[in-house]
Amino acid sequence: MASSSSSYNSPCAACKFLRRKCMPGCIFAPYFPPEEPQKFANVHKIFGASNVTKLLNELLPHQREDAVNSLAYEAEARVRDPVYGCVGAISYLQRQVHRLQKELDAANADLARYGLSGSGEVDLVFQPQPPPPPAQPQGAYRMPLGANPVIRPGGGRGLGYDNHQPFGPSLPWNDEEGGQGGNM
Repeated sequence: MASSSSSYNSPCAACKFLRRKCMPGCIFAPYFPPEEPQKFANVHKIFGASNVTKLLNELLPHQREDAVNSLAYEAEARVRDPVYGCVGAISYLQRQVHRLQKELDAANADLARYGLSGSGEVDLVFQPQPPPPPAQPQGAYRMPLGANPVIRPGGGRGLGYDNHQPFGPSLPWNDEEGGQGGNM
């Protein structure tokens, strides 16, 4: 939130960092309060005070707070991860959404399978659209959905697929006898 003029108390974080007098019309004062010195330090380190001044002067007053918040977010992300910045955080969150989508799809498939075996019809509450499959490198092999890798019987060294265990390794909700929920 933007603070009021800093001419009565201490200088704004920007003027304090730059070691200059904070004038009543300081463009930084509403957006960099003295209580948040690290916010301006990060923005200055990544973008530079001169560039931020030019940017704020080019924007309409009602757009400035959003611009400063975006700059501060990107600057903090760049300080934490100089290579990817906030793109790294977005990528991480997209991977997490993709992983959770797969889990949800598997749970819906299990609900459909178990529901059909009992009453003959299933009323699923949530059926999202499946995400596009991730790009596979050349020569990569995808394991069939729902198949769990197991050692082949008879001493074989390759992997076989056990399609009878829907959950694979033991999961907390299917532990009945000390972790015997699946084999792997």
